[in-house]
Order: sequence, then C-alpha cells, then structure tokens
Amino acid sequence: MWEAVHILDGLLQNRSDIQPDTIHGDTQAQNAPVFALAHLLGIKLMPRIRNWKHLKLFRPDRKNRFEHIDVLFDEAIDWDLIESNFDDMLRVAVSIKAGHVTAAAILRRLGSASRKNKLYFAFRELGRVVRTKFLLSYLGDIELRRTIQAATNKSEAFNGFAQWVAFGGGGVIAENNRDEQRKVIKYNHLVSSLVIFHTADAMTKVLGELEAEGHTFSREAIGALSPYRREHINRFGDYTLNLERKPPPVSGRPILVSSTK
Repeated sequence: MWEAVHILDGLLQNRSDIQPDTIHGDTQAQNAPVFALAHLLGIKLMPRIRNWKHLKLFRPDRKNRFEHIDVLFDEAIDWDLIESNFDDMLRVAVSIKAGHVTAAAILRRLGSASRKNKLYFAFRELGRVVRTKFLLSYLGDIELRRTIQAATNKSEAFNGFAQWVAFGGGGVIAENNRDEQRKVIKYNHLVSSLVIFHTADAMTKVLGELEAEGHTFSREAIGALSPYRREHINRFGDYTLNLERKPPPVSGRPILVSSTK
C-alpha cells in the first residue's frame, strides 16, 4: 500500500511538462482508502490483481443481485456515510493537492485513529465503490489486464535494475534513521536513472548509425528494446571523475520507423 501512496505523493509534486494520471502497482496497492484518495485527486489507481478468491465486491444496494457473479459480492455501500463526510474528504484532497500535507501523512493520521474516526471510514467506503468498479473492469476487460500487466512488469524491471545497481554493502540499507534511509533509496534511484539514460542514449546513437546505413525498424522491434541492459556496465571497476570533461551531446534524432508491422 505505502509504495502506491508514495508514488501518489510523487505525482502530485511533479512539476514537469509530463503529468501522469495513472498509478500501477501490485496487489498490495489495492487498499480501499488509497483508491478513494486517488479518485478525489483525479488519479487512476490500476494495480495488478492476484488471489481473486480473497477479494469481495460491494453492492450498490442490498437488493441488488447479479447473475453468475453474485457470489463475488459482499455488503452494500453505506452512501449516507460518504455523503455526510464528503465535504471534509474534499478538503483533505484540496490540502494534499495544494501541497499543505502529503497523502502518506493523512493516511497515517486517519489509520492510527481508525476505530473512532468517521472520516477514515468514509474514505474506506468511497474506496470500496471505486475499487469495485475497477475490479469489475479488470475482470471483464482483457486489454486492461494486459496493459496493467505490461506496466507492472516495467516497474518490476526497474526495481530489479535498481537493486542490481545498489551492490554496495550487499544492497542492504544499514541506516536506522528514516530520513537517511530515504536518501539512500533516492540516490539509488538517481544513479539507476542516470545509467538507464546513458544506455538509452547509446542505443539511440547505434540505431541512428544503422539507420544511416539504410536499415529501418518496425515499431515492435523498437518497443522490444530494454534500457535495463547490464552487460556494458562495470560495477566493480575504477571510477575516475573528471569534472572538467564535457559529455558528448545527447542524441535528439528520432528513429525512423518503417510502416511494416
């Protein structure tokens, strides 16, 4: 759950021209309050789902019955609870959107007092609505499942590459301080991203050279290339830093893609 929450905070702090609106994660990301908060913030939470037999969908009304899949449904949604707390839920979302508080801080605060906090239960109830709609779409749409599977595989590929990069100390974070732990993780991701950028740029230059020789490439061939290659990286070699050396310019040329598929 917390991985999805931190990604959510990262999306909200993003100030680049590219503004993603979807979060992918594994099964643990399908926490109901997180679904509610993401929905109010205009972000789609689309985790990969496993262990369907442990999941329950929620009925819009106790009288509703559904042919063939009724066994998947549990209790009915408490719409009155959502309505009576909706203004406060929106205030929370606006505060997070404005940067006054993080989603992680809000969910910790609500969760720590969940037994007596009506706002927590309202978020959970709204999350059950959003999650039920998502699960029904996930169940009935094979293309959606393929998209989520592909996106999750990319995320897992990056995590595996980042772990490979963090070889010092066996990849174990020895710090017992949360801020220092976050620094280690962020530095690891920064170094991993720099290596990936270097690899992608080098691959682009090679493709450009092949293109100049008359070769063309299909979209499928380009799409199958991975920037997580490791063979050309010497993790255990000598590192010589020359701060005066200017790196060669990044290749900005697009690769021509043939129309054949």
